[in-house]
Amino acid sequence: MTNLILAAIAALVVGIVIGVLVGRSGQGQTLRQRRAEQQIDELRSEFTRYQAQVNEHFMESAHLLRRFNDAYRDVNQHLARGANRLCNDEDWMEELQQETSKKRLEEVREDVSEPPRDYAPKKDPEAKGTLAEDFGLDKERKASSEA
Repeated sequence: MTNLILAAIAALVVGIVIGVLVGRSGQGQTLRQRRAEQQIDELRSEFTRYQAQVNEHFMESAHLLRRFNDAYRDVNQHLARGANRLCNDEDWMEELQQETSKKRLEEVREDVSEPPRDYAPKKDPEAKGTLAEDFGLDKERKASSEA
């Protein structure tokens, strides 16, 4: 009977030890899982903050560009009104138009160019073009290949 009691106590102790070990191993996984979930939540909140900052930046940029465009338009209109009011000389306007049309014609003439070639122009009558079979070969190598 004492042996039976000792065996039951030993089985109880072994069961408690096994239970504690299994419990700890399960807690380790849940602890790691909780940490991973916490990191994911932190990353999500950081990403949300970053998106909000990007949106705020572009909204402010759009507002500033709109103000810049309005100011530019105001300056341009001011200069146009001043030019109309102060420079109402017909001869000067006609001369300005002729000068701008001359510049445009010169620019058009300068833009005319020859299309690119797929070969090198021959400057020397004995020179071969880049598409020749023996272009770039040394004369010695050429002589040895012919022999």
